[in-house]
Amino acid sequence: MGVSDEVGSVGAAPVGLQGLPKPVQNVNQPMCPSRLVLEHVTSRWGVLVLAALLERSYRFSELRRTIGGVSEKMLAQTLQTLERDGFVHRDAKPVIPPRVDYSLTPLGTEAAEQVWALARWTERQVDAVQAARKAYDEGRAQQG
Repeated sequence: MGVSDEVGSVGAAPVGLQGLPKPVQNVNQPMCPSRLVLEHVTSRWGVLVLAALLERSYRFSELRRTIGGVSEKMLAQTLQTLERDGFVHRDAKPVIPPRVDYSLTPLGTEAAEQVWALARWTERQVDAVQAARKAYDEGRAQQG
């Protein structure tokens, strides 16, 4: 059963704004809004931010240290995008010096669990992928 087979198979079509039938989301369609959501949660920094916040809430500088290699600009953009999408909660406390904590929303926790499982799987499969790459490269070299 493919992704599109599962969509809309239960009961009546959901109702959207103004009582009109809600469009069925299909990530395989070029204009599907779910593609942008998928891009945000599976981006290089999106995955790592979600995974880190799955452990606990972080201040910006703590999160940057936890996620090695991310620039301040990229982390700020990623957090803002994930906050806008409803995955991250930004809690700015009115104290001096300012304190801002980032945590996951319930939606963010659900997304983080999904991408973290994929990230852990990729860690376990690195040797297999490297072996496949080597075999591929050797096969191509013999053809060339």
